[in-house]
Amino acid sequence: MKYTTYLMLALAILASSCGNDTTVDTEIVNNPNTASETSVDVKMPIMKFEKELFEFGEISQGEKVNFSYKFTNVGEGDLIISSAKGSCGCTVPQWPKEPIRPGESGEIKVVFNSDGKSGKQHKTVEIIANTQPSNNVVALSGNIIAPSTAENK
Repeated sequence: MKYTTYLMLALAILASSCGNDTTVDTEIVNNPNTASETSVDVKMPIMKFEKELFEFGEISQGEKVNFSYKFTNVGEGDLIISSAKGSCGCTVPQWPKEPIRPGESGEIKVVFNSDGKSGKQHKTVEIIANTQPSNNVVALSGNIIAPSTAENK
């Protein structure tokens, strides 16, 4: 008896939902760029950096290095940066949260903390934006002198 009741209930729900024809507006799912091809007539933003690699030279262990990666949106659409992430916890970026209009400039401020580091270091910051490709990478590198090495010089 319970089986029949559940079966009737399931059939009633199924029958009542058949008339609901929901479609997604094609503009929402229209992405002119695919993994294999980029459309040339789409107004995409383009991030152009003044300098993609900053070489800070030689510093003593524990020093902090600050650098601003200046960029310009040389594309035709508004540039929106969704995130920026350092390759490790010692590299902390700050980025503009508001859209960068075509022709306008902005900067990614990066602080590298050399505490506990020594020797040659190369750190990157990955910037995710509405560009093609969506990943943009800047880097900083230099040499960190440990206290024992610095005292011997």
